[in-house]
Amino acid sequence: MVPCAAVLGVVLLVAGCSSGSPAEPVPTLAERGTTLTTVKPSRQDMTNKVSLDGTVTINPVFGLVAPVDGQIRYAEVKAGKGTPTKPTRAGAVWAGGRSTAIDVPAGSTFAGRLVDDRATVTAGMPVVSAEYGGYGIVAEVDGAQAYTLTDGLATVTAQITSGPGPFDCAVLGTIAALPPGTIPEPPPATVPTGQPDPSAPPQAPQQAPQQPTGSREPSAATGMRLVCTPPAGVKLINGATATLEVVTARATGVLVAPVEAVAGRQGAGKVDVVDAQGRRTTRDVVLGMTDGRVVEVKSGLTGAESLAVPGPDLPAAPRPTQGG
Repeated sequence: MVPCAAVLGVVLLVAGCSSGSPAEPVPTLAERGTTLTTVKPSRQDMTNKVSLDGTVTINPVFGLVAPVDGQIRYAEVKAGKGTPTKPTRAGAVWAGGRSTAIDVPAGSTFAGRLVDDRATVTAGMPVVSAEYGGYGIVAEVDGAQAYTLTDGLATVTAQITSGPGPFDCAVLGTIAALPPGTIPEPPPATVPTGQPDPSAPPQAPQQAPQQPTGSREPSAATGMRLVCTPPAGVKLINGATATLEVVTARATGVLVAPVEAVAGRQGAGKVDVVDAQGRRTTRDVVLGMTDGRVVEVKSGLTGAESLAVPGPDLPAAPRPTQGG
């Protein structure tokens, strides 16, 4: 038989464990689409920047693009000695009976044709490769950075690691990847033919005229790259590393919203506008530049709206149906 004192002790112990304040609820994640907070668009100045890793390179290859849509007609570029001090005509694009010249800039040499002669080209397509005569800074560009950089290159500033800088760096050509360049073979030398005069004194055999000396090696293919050159007087060492800060755009007093409130990062996007009763309405907006924290809203908002954070979600992909 259990003593009464022992039973009373057990009862008091259980009561002591269950006494006290009510248990606090276990925190859970909010349901998808729940409005956690709201923000209002604001106006500010923006600078869109991209940072690239570069390398000092001697005689870097860069590309020249078609200035307009049309048909390209290449010029016959002869090999010469030394680096040209004047622009070299590489060809022209013909459209509507008018031609737009393509010139290799002074200080660079023609390195190859990138498409066939008389091919149809579009504006911005690389058509000529050129080789800069001297030191340049080459930065490889990945696909994610390419579309940002093609929007425009306002300024490029370079800093050599443990060396000169920062300094302005002048961009050469395009950032597009270049296919292998080709240089057409020179036309065969013509030697006069005919029956020799038996009474004439013997003459030395005629030789084909010598072609001008110079580099005629076709250019190799490249990945997407940005090539720029420093101002005169900046000391560079081949192979040294560098950092390039590329400003692609600047804007003053533009309407912006936090990236967390916007679906999309460039071009068309969507936001959820919250009214006074807390109801959400999805609205289409046109987006501009972004610095990773805020994104420019070009149209679709007045600036007086309250935007839901997080912003709208993309609709889920439909699930395949079961059975046949």
